[in-house]
Amino acid sequence: MSKAYRVLNKRTLQVEESIHVKFDDNTSAEEISETLKKTNLEDKTSEPSEVVTVNPVFSTPAANPLLIDKDEDEDEESEDEQPELSRQQLSEPDLTWLRDHPPNQVIGQISKGVQTRSSSRREAMFTCCISQMEPMNVDEALEDSDWINAMQEELTQFERNQVWELVPRPKHQNVIGTKWVFKNKADEEGNIVRNKARLVAKGYCQEEGIDFDETFAPVARLEAIRIFLAYAAYNDIKVYQMDVKSAFLNGELEEEVYVEQPLGFVIPTQSSCVYKLRKALYGLKQAPRAWYDTLSLFLVNHGFTKGKVDRTLFQISVANHILLVQIYVDDIIFGSTNPELCKKFSQVMQKKFEMSMMGELSYFLGLQVKQVPEGIFINQGKYTRDLIKKFGIDGKSSVKTPMNASQGIGPDDEGKDVDATTYRGIIGSLLYLTASRPDIAFAVGICARYQSKPKESHLVAAKKIIRYIKGNPNAGLWYPKGGNFELIGYSDSDFAGCRLDRKSTSGHCQLLGGRLVSWFSKKQNSISTNTAEAEYIAAGSCCAQLLWMKQQLKDYGVQAKEIKLLCDNTSAIAITQNPVLHSRTKHIEIRHHFIRDHVEKKHISIEHVPTEDQLADILTKPLSEARFNKLREELGMMDDLPRDA
Repeated sequence: MSKAYRVLNKRTLQVEESIHVKFDDNTSAEEISETLKKTNLEDKTSEPSEVVTVNPVFSTPAANPLLIDKDEDEDEESEDEQPELSRQQLSEPDLTWLRDHPPNQVIGQISKGVQTRSSSRREAMFTCCISQMEPMNVDEALEDSDWINAMQEELTQFERNQVWELVPRPKHQNVIGTKWVFKNKADEEGNIVRNKARLVAKGYCQEEGIDFDETFAPVARLEAIRIFLAYAAYNDIKVYQMDVKSAFLNGELEEEVYVEQPLGFVIPTQSSCVYKLRKALYGLKQAPRAWYDTLSLFLVNHGFTKGKVDRTLFQISVANHILLVQIYVDDIIFGSTNPELCKKFSQVMQKKFEMSMMGELSYFLGLQVKQVPEGIFINQGKYTRDLIKKFGIDGKSSVKTPMNASQGIGPDDEGKDVDATTYRGIIGSLLYLTASRPDIAFAVGICARYQSKPKESHLVAAKKIIRYIKGNPNAGLWYPKGGNFELIGYSDSDFAGCRLDRKSTSGHCQLLGGRLVSWFSKKQNSISTNTAEAEYIAAGSCCAQLLWMKQQLKDYGVQAKEIKLLCDNTSAIAITQNPVLHSRTKHIEIRHHFIRDHVEKKHISIEHVPTEDQLADILTKPLSEARFNKLREELGMMDDLPRDA
């Protein structure tokens, strides 16, 4: 076994060197020259192909001489009968492609002189190791070695997970096409850290009842994620995250599904064959469900209990310690009161699945999570700065509140029309930002009512919200360590505040020991005839959310008995406690009266709170700067984490 190999590229006339691969030094110069002449003669008489067809990496070395594994052990004997994959480790494959490409598909300059390994190393000091551009199609990707490696890595995952098998094309059977999707992966600061190529199936070609049946797969709600983090802060639990690499490729398929060979990797001698899927492929309609069933079965078989309400929450108790696992498709967060349980869990998962990321939780579902000894801080700072730049507000001055207290937003029939696509883009971006910013929930909800035909006044109001978040782009929620974990809800409503149809706006929020985990601001479905009715409807909506959270907390071992619901309208409180029928209540729809039943059963205790202490007020109406900042602080929002934290 030699320390290096030398290969003459017959197209570029370059000598390439590497290490840890056998080579034969006995070939004479005359033989090489004769081969080169023969190749040049063939090139003049043949047309270059438009698509590079390369055998997949998972074929045997005898069938696929195009791959040379540079990580092969030096002391290992020749293994020509064994598949190439047997020598692969669960790390990123390091492969060299040796292939006669047509001149128009050769990467680099053909006229460049002979280049050895040493000179390549010197040039690499000034070359970006990761492609910064996303190719538009396969042809562009095949011109970039970084994207070729990314595509090869994806196909390697297919072989490791035994996703498919090559079979003759079946007759009278639907064969689904495939497509390459290219994406640059960035970290929480926006730096590109990885080139990701994904082979997906064209799921829109599937036929229901033949190619798929059930497709639903549960995913965690954002409120559930915040409850998880609030519980972790309360118990001083360090939260970790992991990302299952190519998760859908682990899902077992029940249906018989066939797909075409991927573009750029069609086997020349078997171009008419197709792949029969053993496991799910990205793009298939049943892929999320297949992955969820596989993962949940694996966790249950290892002693975990699935949540009664949230089917994406799994927990296991060991010697008075609890390990919690929350899954969102292929993203997993977990934590335990005993750090050793986290280590054991990560080891178990690594034995079953390949992980592409594992460590302390810092970035999840677009939320930046900072864990410090004093608690947990959640914000969307990077997303906020990108949003400000995207819509051209970086040069504008900031404002103190998202909406003027004295000037609301209403229909503007005589106003100037604006681009509806731009306006909807702003609203959609701001709605995503409300995942950690309850202070803009009401203002965004008001602006969202005019998306069908926005006017210039509506666009100005929407951009004012962006100017507000520009003043505190790192603002977010603070969950302090320790304290109590009491569940409390605040309910409020305005009266006929919508200028379109005079409907009222309900607002409520729920806190766990002062940690805000859920909030709501939405126009009511019916017109209320008085403030008591509007407040009563809002209280019923808050009651429903509190009951859901009560059941959710049981999976954490927290038993919430009689939950407090705080309302600032005495008439609404009286309606919940006294089943009377009079002019104020006889017309209210039956579905709003279920709160009476839960108050009677003492599941909910509705109590009065002074208006100045009503935290949900920020979700129902525009406020003055002083009042707005007071409620914002009481909700647990901070402009940023202190530098010394």
